[in-house]
Amino acid sequence: MVPDLAHRTDEELAAEVARESSDGPAFVALVDRFRQRVWRICFRLLSNDQDASDAAQEVFLRLFLHRDRYAGRSKYATWVHSVAVRTCLSMRRSRGRRQRHENVAADTQWESQQPARGDAPPGLAMDLLNMLEMLDEEDRAMLLLKHAEGYEYEELAAIFELSVSACKMRLSRARDKLQHRYAEHKP
Repeated sequence: MVPDLAHRTDEELAAEVARESSDGPAFVALVDRFRQRVWRICFRLLSNDQDASDAAQEVFLRLFLHRDRYAGRSKYATWVHSVAVRTCLSMRRSRGRRQRHENVAADTQWESQQPARGDAPPGLAMDLLNMLEMLDEEDRAMLLLKHAEGYEYEELAAIFELSVSACKMRLSRARDKLQHRYAEHKP
């Protein structure tokens, strides 16, 4: 990263990127700053290294192509994370439910071949990611960002374009849905 750019805020860099006609030093600096966070969000939402890498690349492509769209109404980081979440949700929808069903069937077959764990009856071991699959895409993403990534309600509200109270309500309903559905699996 160019030393002059290292001390500039994300928002200052974003303004410079909007003025640049190519992927100049300001854009490269932003990519360096956000590369790991974007990949981690993509991995949490897509549960696969290769898909996460593809999605992260797509996120940075979209950020570059739409670099003039950042309006400054929220932090630049929130805008980047919003693009990442929407990109991942779009990719999940496009790959369809068929692939997810194939993955669940493969996981079930793998688990059946593993040695028994303690006193639990066969098939009782629940994988958290499989549990989350029952939620709608946005609720799943919101839960992962809140509890796995530590986002604040205000950040989630900005990413999902909701009010803070609507965000809290959706998270509460998603948790309730999981608790109700998997109540029989509590220790």
